[in-house]
Amino acid sequence: MVDVHISAVSKQLPKYNRKTSDIIPFVNLWLEGQEDRFRRKVVKIFEGAGVDHRYGIMDIEEVFTATSFEDKNDIYIREVKELGEKALQKALKEADWSPESLDFVITVSCTGIMIPSLDAYLVNALGLRQDIIRLPVTEMGCAAGVSGLIYAANFLRANVGKRAAIVAVESPTATFQLDDFSMANMVSAAIFGDGAACALLSSEKSSSGPKILGEEMYHFTNATHLMGFDLTNTGLKMILDPAVPEVIADHFPNIVHPFLGKLGTSIQKVDHLIFHPGGKKIVRTVEELFGKLGKNIDDTREVLRAYGNMSSVTVLYVLERFLEKEIKAGEQGLVLSFGPGFSAQRVLLEW
Repeated sequence: MVDVHISAVSKQLPKYNRKTSDIIPFVNLWLEGQEDRFRRKVVKIFEGAGVDHRYGIMDIEEVFTATSFEDKNDIYIREVKELGEKALQKALKEADWSPESLDFVITVSCTGIMIPSLDAYLVNALGLRQDIIRLPVTEMGCAAGVSGLIYAANFLRANVGKRAAIVAVESPTATFQLDDFSMANMVSAAIFGDGAACALLSSEKSSSGPKILGEEMYHFTNATHLMGFDLTNTGLKMILDPAVPEVIADHFPNIVHPFLGKLGTSIQKVDHLIFHPGGKKIVRTVEELFGKLGKNIDDTREVLRAYGNMSSVTVLYVLERFLEKEIKAGEQGLVLSFGPGFSAQRVLLEW
């Protein structure tokens, strides 16, 4: 079988950033007309979300200003192009690859709408080849960063000696709904931030970086209601069912053990957990499940604290942390994320 390696991962942060403590006065102002008890509850959600800091494509005043879906989406389009270009350039420089050497480009985003998709703009901005194969991945939410890895691995395994780039750019702040006082909107506002990342993969014999041993998707049946967006006149309105952590816990054994068994390994043999931080409750749920097996997800928790949940981008920030570590040859890492569908995406790595 053709080996596929992750050669580089880079992150790119938006221009604006705030501590959560600096955001709370804006939350209080926004909720001024609501019941005091409700306002205090929302502030506690922000304070207890496990997110100390986050970045955004727009300043905080602009986030809390009532504008149209078109206005917010225009900002999304402008900033996504810039962030995506910078993330890809940074990764190419790190791997010492030329833009013309890419055979596949996969772009990942679900927090805005743009046609042509981001990959078309990257072709022009970086001078990618005219015969490059493009794949925009949309509408897969938080799971899509790992989805991109899965698609790239399949492309490259079928095409020896080729290179692929996954460019993920998300702006959950562009979807924030000022007139939506549901718990889903409050929780998402408390945990989400904006960001971009790029992963480079290769099926060349000379490739370095962790090898992908296997990858798989797991689709929950009759669970489309758990997570997603409603497209409304004011933009993308968050759907976030509070039952998500419980559903993950119920399915956890079926998500992890059969997948690892097919690849001749087990969770006991997995050394590193590269898990997407969906939110504090999901992190706690997975931590309890893995903790019983003597594993930790400290890097996941730290990414959530420092950047918030950046949807599909976040797991690549966690992955980057592992690529920067001195990891012994032969050690394994399990990449795991959850997203709308409802689905779990898994990739097993070996250093």
